[in-house]
This record gives sequence, structure tokens and C-alpha cells, in this order.
Amino acid sequence: MFSYTKAAVERAMQVQEVILRAMAKKITWWQAAEIIGISDRQMRRWRERYDQFGFRGLFDRRRGRPAPKRVPVTVMEKVLGLYRDRYFDLNVRHFHEKLEAEHQVKLSYSWVKGMLQGAGLVARERKRGVHRKRRPRRPLPGMLLHIDGSRHRWLQDEHWYDLIVILDDATSEIYYAQLVEEESTRTVMAGLRDVIEKQGLFCALYSDRGSHFFVTPKAGEKVDKHRLTQVGRALKELGVQMIPAYSPQARGRSERSFGTWQGRLPQELRLAAIDTVEAANAFLRTRYIAEFNRKFTVAAKEKATAFRKTARTDLNWIFSVQTERMVAKDNTVAITDRNWQLEKSRFRSSLAGCTVTIHEHLDGTVSIRYGPHVVGRYTATGEAIGKETESRGKGGPVETVENQNQVFPRSHRPLEIPKSRDSHFSTAPTTSSLLRNKTRKPPSASRRGVAGMTG
Repeated sequence: MFSYTKAAVERAMQVQEVILRAMAKKITWWQAAEIIGISDRQMRRWRERYDQFGFRGLFDRRRGRPAPKRVPVTVMEKVLGLYRDRYFDLNVRHFHEKLEAEHQVKLSYSWVKGMLQGAGLVARERKRGVHRKRRPRRPLPGMLLHIDGSRHRWLQDEHWYDLIVILDDATSEIYYAQLVEEESTRTVMAGLRDVIEKQGLFCALYSDRGSHFFVTPKAGEKVDKHRLTQVGRALKELGVQMIPAYSPQARGRSERSFGTWQGRLPQELRLAAIDTVEAANAFLRTRYIAEFNRKFTVAAKEKATAFRKTARTDLNWIFSVQTERMVAKDNTVAITDRNWQLEKSRFRSSLAGCTVTIHEHLDGTVSIRYGPHVVGRYTATGEAIGKETESRGKGGPVETVENQNQVFPRSHRPLEIPKSRDSHFSTAPTTSSLLRNKTRKPPSASRRGVAGMTG
């Protein structure tokens, strides 16, 4: 007989006492099973073992035998060594995936987690807080998109960067993810334009109450939906609804997604030996976003899509920072310390006193428009664009080229008058035709007679 611990002996004595009370009919067998904490079927087995082997039959007979699913010591040392030397900054789920994908070590997640916690390599998790009811997902992709930024040391150095992510509420699919110096109006516009060009127009956008999304008159109060930001103005032109979130819990889906990003992306960048933002963004576009979607995307409730391909060709104008300014007497427009000289336009020699709109595009160029007319194009350094085309028309280099490339809708096409004079209706004679008829000689009598006879 193998030696048993004191706790095992005390457990067997308690079970024996309950069985004896049931045999004396002081309690029923199902009450005995409930006291011990086993099923009725297991209670019958223990009764048979007690009748056959006595007190010894109440001990666990597996003691002293090696477990059939016991992990070899060499495998345990390999797993602990991999985590300690190479994957020290990965979370348990990420490390478990690496073991199976790259090292062909197939172990259960709970066993790996328990071993790492037992070895002191991973801290035990704290108890979860109060349960909150999760908001149901939208049934179709494209009905609601989440956009948010997370500031973190993504390259594991002293620099902090913002990761802008746009994901779908229905499937959690990532449509856009880029590292930027700071989340701002231009970086947000760049992400939204990329999604619209690749996926199409969506129905609504869910975001926090950042100053580039909404205007909040007082902190903690509701946003002012009548005062639009540059992002709000662009999405309103496209018919996309903006929904503000008033608490981090309301954006739980995107917050949990960022927890996964922070637990995986820095480690993946380190394993790929990436230490620059440009290389990290290329890594995201070419590889990691697709890999992330394969692991964490879920199926939508309905097999359809709410995305709609846009026919707008002016996204470059919509997703730009627009500012209105009045033209000075010397035909210049100024914003802070920057000045732009306007060229002579086709419809007017001077625009002094007129209000124009300055479009600062995402690529750094600047365009100035007066109504539908483009009256100036400039580089990021302030140099005029298109001077070599000045001799193409009287309207100036910029206006002529830009306006020739505009595409008008069908309802605004000019009327096309056919050259043919054929018609199904009789037309009134013109003045020139009446004069020609008066100068003609009247027909002779014989001809009139013949004409009358033939008529």
C-alpha cells in the first residue's frame, strides 16, 4: 500500500462515516451523495468498493501511477526555456499560439498558463470586476465602424506613437491600422479616406469625443452637433452619421481590441527586427492586418453588406482642411505666416474683396477655390503648381487644367441640339423665306390651269 497524505486519510474517514450512516438508514443514499459532493452513480460505486475492500477501497487508487497524459520533463524545460529566453514579453495566449505554429508543441492553453504561473514567469490575473451586459453587434458589415487611437511604446523604445485603428462592429475586422506621431484631423482623415476608397461608404462612425471629431462646449457635457469639425463636415458631405461615445465602457469593443494590439504588436515588431515607423506601417499593411483578421474576425449575423461603392471623384477635396479667407487688395490670401499669390482668372482680373476657400490636402498641397473655380494650386513650400501650362488658355494655368477635368453629373449636362432640321411638326416660315416668295413671278395662266386640272 502506498503512503497517503494526512488530507487523503481524513477525506477517506469522512466518506466512511457518511457511508455508515447511510447503511444504518439514518440518511438516504442520495443524501449521502449530496453530502460528499458526488453523483448517485458514483455513490453506488463507492458502496460496492467499501463492501469489497473495506476502508482501503475509499482511497484514490491512481496514487503512485504515472498519469497517462503527463507531459515529459524535456518538453516542460523546452517550453519554459522558450518563454524565458525569446518570448518573455508575450502574453500566454500569444505564446501558446507561437508554440503550436513555430515549434510544433501542442499543449493545452490551461496547462501552459498554469505552468508559467507556477514557475513565476507570468503573474496571476486579478479577479474580474462587475459583469456588464455587452451591446449586441450590428448584423451587417458597414453599418457601424469604430475608430480610435492608442498611445503606446509600440517599438519598445523611448518614443510614444499613436496607433489609429478602424474596425467593423459586426465582424471586428480591421480595415485600417497605422502608426502616426499623433492622432489628429489629418491622420484621421487619411484613415477614413483609405477605408472609403477600398471598402466603400459606410453608415455610421463611432468614436470618442476628441476635438477632431466633435465640439464639446463644456467638459463632460454633450457634444454640439450643429458645430462641425473638419472630420464632421467631410462625413456629413458623404452622408455618414457620427455617433459620440460618453464613456470608455461604451467603446468596449475597440478598447478590448487595443488590449490585444498592445499585447501582440510590439512583440511581433521585435521578432521581425523592425525599429522604424515606416517599416512598421509596411509590416502592418502587407502582413499583420491580414494575420490579425484571420485570428480575431467573427462571422456577421447576416450574409450581406451595408457598404456602398461611392461614385464621388472629389474625395481629395472632401478630405481636406478647409478654411475661408478674404482676398486682399494685392490678390493674396494669408493664413498665419503663410501667403499665397493668386493668378489672373478667366472670369475676373482681380478677386480682391472676395471670399475664397483654402483646401489643405492630405498630401501637403494647397488649393484655393472661388465657388467652382480653382484659382490657385501650390506645393507644401508655397510654390505655384502648373506654371508651365500658362499658355494653354486665357483662364490661367490652374483654372484651365482643373476645370477641364471636372466631371459633371448627368442632370447638369448641356443640351445637345441636333444638326438635322427634320421634325415631325411643321414650323413657321422665316422672314427670309417670305421675302424670297414675294420676289418670285406668279405662274402663267396655262400653268395655273394645268395645275387646277391636275389638282
